[in-house]
Amino acid sequence: MNEFTPTPGGDSAELAQFGYAQALERRTGRFASFAVAFAFVSIATGLFTTYGAVLNSSGPVGIWTWPIAVVGQVAVAMVLGTLASRIPVTGYAYQWMSRLANPVLGWIIGWVSFSFLAVVVVAVDYTIASTVLPVLLNYTATAGITWLVTALVLLGQAVLVGISTRWSERVNNAAVSAELIGMVALTVLLLVVAAVRGDMDAGNLWSHGAVPAEGFWSFGDWNSAGPWMLGFLLGAFTIVGFESAANLAEETNDPERVVPRAMVTAVVASGVLGFLFLVAVTLAAGDPVELAKSGTPIADVIERTLGSAVSTLLLLMVVIAIFACGLVIMMTGVRLTWAMSRDERFPGWQQWNQISPRFHTPLKATLMYVVLAQLILAVFSSSQDALFTLFGAATLLPAVIYAATVVLYLVKRKDLPANGKFDLGGWEVPVLGIAVIWLVFELSLFRDASFKDAWLYVLVMVVLGALYLGFLLARRGVHGLSMPDMHSIDATLDRRVGTNQP
Repeated sequence: MNEFTPTPGGDSAELAQFGYAQALERRTGRFASFAVAFAFVSIATGLFTTYGAVLNSSGPVGIWTWPIAVVGQVAVAMVLGTLASRIPVTGYAYQWMSRLANPVLGWIIGWVSFSFLAVVVVAVDYTIASTVLPVLLNYTATAGITWLVTALVLLGQAVLVGISTRWSERVNNAAVSAELIGMVALTVLLLVVAAVRGDMDAGNLWSHGAVPAEGFWSFGDWNSAGPWMLGFLLGAFTIVGFESAANLAEETNDPERVVPRAMVTAVVASGVLGFLFLVAVTLAAGDPVELAKSGTPIADVIERTLGSAVSTLLLLMVVIAIFACGLVIMMTGVRLTWAMSRDERFPGWQQWNQISPRFHTPLKATLMYVVLAQLILAVFSSSQDALFTLFGAATLLPAVIYAATVVLYLVKRKDLPANGKFDLGGWEVPVLGIAVIWLVFELSLFRDASFKDAWLYVLVMVVLGALYLGFLLARRGVHGLSMPDMHSIDATLDRRVGTNQP
């Protein structure tokens, strides 16, 4: 089909074809959309948080799992981007599944997505209070102090999300710019200074560290993954959330074109820059066995190589990156809650489907979301084991969501109208093949016994969701959950082409 250029009000008119009136302010541009996707991925947050775990599970050579994970996630982002271009509506996977499969499956994927967003914001923000600030400010992170700091960070993010989308995006844009510049500068400085001082050790790139060589490369058995295989969790935990740009589709100008490109670009940029940084840190790591004992190995390498001042700047950048990451997660969770409530499908939807006339944001949904996050924090903050469950669930749930969405695309791709704005074209089959292989492999890693509690959390949330879904079905029936289908989109595109409308 011929490409057409949106006319003034065109985005709102397109939204009306899905049965919705424009309720949110449409201000998000190209960089802001990219910044939302990049901030959720947040390589500074992910690498700072998980690099030590990789050293202990897989040794330094575990970083070579990263480029494989990046290729897999780029393929996933391209598939999800195609759906985002065809159905540019707030609610992303919930909307895609509801409209292309059926509303019951859509509700399930929406609830799973909400379960992910509810825990990951707590897990991410807790990192500031438990790991970064104690080193930066040189204090002992007791359970009480860590809980208080995390609670304050959550509250600050909620204030921004609830009061002003414009200021939330400004803060995020600035944070992402700082993260991009900071990560590039740190990578270059590490490589140059370590080379000049003769502190580089290329052998680190192939070192097992303290991990035994026996069975190192094995796939594992029925309830455990091999040591090197566990290294893939570095990418699986970090390179997620890029689809958050799709959840601001109703606030983005020309979302059919802007959103999918923002998603793919964010993954590619995160993947390339993240790997270069990992190589630089590993080359300058010194003794990887000793480094693995540290709670902040990346900060230790920076301080030893570049000095305490640069190490302090790194920690400040990580704090900013984590805050922005949590901010975008909260914004995404609030938008999903509002989208499901707009369709009268979320518990307490009568309150959460409202847009504040003063702030033009889903203010009540924001209040609900931050209260829930504070409750999750209160339950989990007293136990390190419980917090590991949060991180495990935050890694597992996106893989489940991505797998379900890719399967949806496989089944329904022939029914999707071409819009000339983001199409896989001749790359569709190889991209789908890579995405499927990657997700099957990634999900197989979660058979490891260390994810038992994470699976338990997923089970509890699924049961709670099933109970409410049963209530909805008993009260309304399946037809009571129906949504507009894709025929209206076909008709709209056909009319535009038939009349040669620009």
